[in-house]
Amino acid sequence: MAASPSAPPAVLAEDLAWLLARASHNLNTEITAALEGIGLGPRAHCVLKGAQEGEFTQIDLARAIGVDKTTMVTLLDELEAAGLAERRPAPDDRRKRVIAVTAAGKKKVREADGVVERVRDDVLSALPREERDGFMHALAKLTCERLNEPATCMSAPRRPRTT
Repeated sequence: MAASPSAPPAVLAEDLAWLLARASHNLNTEITAALEGIGLGPRAHCVLKGAQEGEFTQIDLARAIGVDKTTMVTLLDELEAAGLAERRPAPDDRRKRVIAVTAAGKKKVREADGVVERVRDDVLSALPREERDGFMHALAKLTCERLNEPATCMSAPRRPRTT
């Protein structure tokens, strides 16, 4: 039986970079669609969630979550306009601004967390229950340790666009 026209070539099932990129893109698309119902995108959710973890300047948070400076400025402008976050003077250096999540923003994060959790649980349900924790642990270890920072190279690959 021949593969469907949209099915990827079987040989790609052994290509770690392709597998991770494809899974990331498709999962991000699914989460984006699910979050549309509450008026928040995955990047905005990530910014709000990350900003709750401490006092970050926008550049520090941008680096931590992996978005460029221009995108971070746009996201923060949108989050401020929606009343979900605000830029405040840093306590240690009033020339710097830190990102603060408002009460409405904290409520929105909890709502978005529920949506993302439902999508995650649905996606992971494709794996046998006994494999889920191991899969998540291994993926977190790869992402947060070995693949935490990109290698230096002359022609770095473009990051996929996400919304």
